[in-house]
Amino acid sequence: MKILQKFWFKTILFLLLFSCNTKTNQTENQQEEQQPVYQIEIEQTDSLITAEIISNIQQEKKEIVKNWSIFRGNPTLSGYTSASLPDKPKLLWTFPSGANTKSSPVVYNQTVYWSSRRGRIFGVNIEGKKTFDYAMETAVDASPIVFDSVLYIGRIDGFLCAISLVETKNLSPLLWTFETEGQISASPNRMNFDGREAVIVGSYDNNLYVIDSRNGQEINRFPSGYYLNGAVAQSNNFIVYGGCDGWIRVIDAVAGVQTDSLEVETYIPASPAMSGNWVYVADHSGNIYELKLDKGKIATSKKIIESQDKDSKFVSVPAVSDKLVYIVSDDRNVYAINRKDGSIAWKYFLKGNTGESSPVIANDKLLVCTRSGIVSILDAKTGKLLWEYDTGEQIIASPAVVTGYFYILTFKGTLFCFGK
Repeated sequence: MKILQKFWFKTILFLLLFSCNTKTNQTENQQEEQQPVYQIEIEQTDSLITAEIISNIQQEKKEIVKNWSIFRGNPTLSGYTSASLPDKPKLLWTFPSGANTKSSPVVYNQTVYWSSRRGRIFGVNIEGKKTFDYAMETAVDASPIVFDSVLYIGRIDGFLCAISLVETKNLSPLLWTFETEGQISASPNRMNFDGREAVIVGSYDNNLYVIDSRNGQEINRFPSGYYLNGAVAQSNNFIVYGGCDGWIRVIDAVAGVQTDSLEVETYIPASPAMSGNWVYVADHSGNIYELKLDKGKIATSKKIIESQDKDSKFVSVPAVSDKLVYIVSDDRNVYAINRKDGSIAWKYFLKGNTGESSPVIANDKLLVCTRSGIVSILDAKTGKLLWEYDTGEQIIASPAVVTGYFYILTFKGTLFCFGK
């Protein structure tokens, strides 16, 4: 009888572990008899299974990155992705658009989008075939963002545009426009602002605009002392941006108010990068600042790199990982700075002049482009050169990375697709 009870008990336990939700009175009695022995086994087995499942899910999340739908890859503008670069990348194809561009590419639903300097928006699929083509017929220097099949982009004439990527017969893809009084050079960002889904972008009319993403209506605006050239970064419901007046500003997106500001030595043409409550931003002279936010207030601020040449021109955006900050300097070096103490972990001398292109951290590798057209992959921990490619064309744009592929867009408008 005891043997039979053990047999039934083990059978029922097996079924329970595979989501059987029914329990008989006989089973409950058996569990009461045997519980001290088998409960430990169940907990240990379940714990191991759960740990393995969680590990697999986390690994999948790290490896599968389908979209790079915003400048720098995410709303924090950190330039970090969990997608891994191939060990030995191969050039899969190129798409020569024949139109100069300052735009960085974005990737949405396996299609790469960017705008030419004359306002022509291209969409090229994963096979290198053009699938989208829309001409705004006005100058554009900005990078787009894409959300829910809508592309948002600013123009030199001061308009922010929302363009549908879904084909609709006999209807213009242009959904709405919003007019500012100065050129828009930066990529927009997108977030929930004061309870509404909003697009946020700065203008050369010295204002930061918060626009309802559904209808193009103004929600709010925040004045600055001069041009806003860089994009805004956002994390934990706070927006951070720098201006050409030399001020860094912080906005609470929930309350809809500015909460703090900090003046630096000279103007800030580029975008900040955030990681949680930490902010990294460079001024035009090459000083790199680290700020820590506390409930919207700048709790601490310090220089982690001080410029040695006040005439230098720093326009790249830092890339931030959990331990390091990566900076491409106009002295042709890429620096890895320890976030903990500000020390230089390593530096690597690049082959060619640097410029606006900003580095990307792809899991354990660093992807860097020079203005001279050289694409380099470095070991993110050591700075060791792992791979290099010469595009033969000038590069201003920042790379875009998704699982299995990365994209490089040259100033001439040639899109390079690399993969395994």
